[in-house]
Amino acid sequence: MEYSLIDFGRDICGDLAQAESREWLVTNGLGGYASGTVAGLLTRRYHGLLVAALKPPVGRTLLVAKLDETAGYGGHTFELSTNRWHGGSVTPRGYRHLERFRLEGTIPVWTYALADALLEKRVWMEQGANTTYVRYDLARGAGPLSLAIKAMVNCRDYHGSTRGNGWRMRGEGADHGLAVIAYDSAVPFYLLPDRGESDAAHDWHLGFDLAVERARGLDDREDHLQIGTIRAAVEEGKPLTIVLSTDPKASRDGAKALERRKRHERALAATFTRARPALAKQAPPWVGQARLATDQFIVDRPSPEDPDGRSVIAGYHWFGDWGRDTMIALPGLTLTTGRPAIARQILHTFARFVDRGMLPNRFPDAGETPEYNTADATLWYVEAIRAYHAATGDDRLVRELFPVLGEIVDWHRRGTRYGIRLDHADGLLQAGEEGVQLTWMDAKVEGWVVTPRIGKPVEINALWYNALRAMAALARIAKKPSGEYDGLAARAAAGFARYWNESLGYCHDVLDGPDGDDPSLRPNQIFAVSLPESPLAPAKQKAIVDACARALVTSHGLRSLAPDHPQYVGQYGGDQRSRDGAYHQGTVWGWLLGPFVTAHLKVYQDPARARSFLEPMSRHLQSHGLGTMSEIFDGAPPFTPRGCIAQAWTVAEMLRAWAEIATFKKPAVAAARKGKR
Repeated sequence: MEYSLIDFGRDICGDLAQAESREWLVTNGLGGYASGTVAGLLTRRYHGLLVAALKPPVGRTLLVAKLDETAGYGGHTFELSTNRWHGGSVTPRGYRHLERFRLEGTIPVWTYALADALLEKRVWMEQGANTTYVRYDLARGAGPLSLAIKAMVNCRDYHGSTRGNGWRMRGEGADHGLAVIAYDSAVPFYLLPDRGESDAAHDWHLGFDLAVERARGLDDREDHLQIGTIRAAVEEGKPLTIVLSTDPKASRDGAKALERRKRHERALAATFTRARPALAKQAPPWVGQARLATDQFIVDRPSPEDPDGRSVIAGYHWFGDWGRDTMIALPGLTLTTGRPAIARQILHTFARFVDRGMLPNRFPDAGETPEYNTADATLWYVEAIRAYHAATGDDRLVRELFPVLGEIVDWHRRGTRYGIRLDHADGLLQAGEEGVQLTWMDAKVEGWVVTPRIGKPVEINALWYNALRAMAALARIAKKPSGEYDGLAARAAAGFARYWNESLGYCHDVLDGPDGDDPSLRPNQIFAVSLPESPLAPAKQKAIVDACARALVTSHGLRSLAPDHPQYVGQYGGDQRSRDGAYHQGTVWGWLLGPFVTAHLKVYQDPARARSFLEPMSRHLQSHGLGTMSEIFDGAPPFTPRGCIAQAWTVAEMLRAWAEIATFKKPAVAAARKGKR
């Protein structure tokens, strides 16, 4: 019997608390997805079997919520679905029949034990299409097994919730399946079994309980419409496939669709092996699983000017594509995994959106005008281009994009939106204005900017210095003058000395703010060490790593604020105001472990010790979002995962850091000095 990294038996599957806390995710490369729990019950408004991206990669709409199955075998009836209803009752309790749950690549597989029969269920999506496949195989049985499958549908924005309230959808027969038209202007969608009978219905099931939404202080109940029932028999060698799609002509051949999905995932592995053979030989199982997860974040962002545009979904379930997250995640998602062509597409796509020297912070869900409230996304863009060129030697891309890069620096020198401009007195960037959040610590709720950081944030100027050094090198590649960038970098390095707090032994978090300099110990200064170019002397770099290690490092990332700070919050939870108030006030961020490991490796040159910081995250793949990595964790032990179950920059930074350790070679000078001791 084949086992995978994610493989659970009855100890997990039969324990409802554990089975409903573990979530699976499959995606389609458009921004659409299917997701749910091991137990099969809905706990979030974002769960569903078909969440279609109607305006890729946004416009995400819940169309099919779930399929509730009842099996008949050997004269007995087995309810396989699990639902919790508002008020707390759980019925049916199909999870009790679960013998096993595992991932085949990214494909979730449930195995139900029904007397002497084993029924397997798989869910996956077609790459590049708003189509989900659900397939039932009788892996073992003394005879046929009958299935009656209730199809629960909806038609709403994926952030919303529904009350039936007499809403009449149209469910019509369509080629042995069902066509659903929720309202006159809605996109039709289809439930298409490869065989069997489909009987239309119109029965609202009221009060599905959404426990996780209740914990988040949000609407905790929803209604879904049973639009029909699909009936078919399953025998060994004769599976049943149900296609859920916005395309009435979607292929119903489950075997070929499954092979296409597996072939796609095999190609990802082959690309990595071919592009990074030495790295592939060293890769432990968790790296292989995380490498598959990277593909879930890369999405199409087509436009008339750029039909092959690409972007990155920041996190599932609720984030779209964000400029900052995309550029931070790009090296780990594409360069580490041997897919530089995708990196090139992303860099070109975002170049089209540069405006007044700024990259968009985010693209709204409904496709409105991009928002530019970010001081760091553009600087991460420069670093992404530098990393791309270092990995590929692609001088042509540098020449193509250098005019955009030059424009970025020029706008920052003379000043752009939100007070982002160069302070010519010390060579540092300042940024910010009342009521606007500009750094990655960007929580804002009801007009309250939790961590405004107006002034000169430390990571902005670490990025500025790094960008200027990169620009000087890129200018030489583009055969453009580089002296101006060298001069700006020298001034920034001299000005950066102002950050050092001698009494504390680490950097201020913000200089020249409305209330003066902020000495709070936050993880932002780690970038002054981890970025390729640092404005600090080695001794100060080491002191920063040590300070972060003592107060901020946890098993799953770095705290956003030291525990001894009066505003520290150790647990992330409650309503939106409470959650946003804790978001950057002690909450652990998984992605920050990557820069910390890079910085630790740089100053200590000890690969084994650096690698040890990643080990807990490798085990985290088996909890919360299965086969992927979470956005955030509580700041207090046991560092419970919170937020998005799958976050692009967390996965990307763990892979990038692992690859950096795997390819680390101690500098010759340092090695020689050690030998003389």
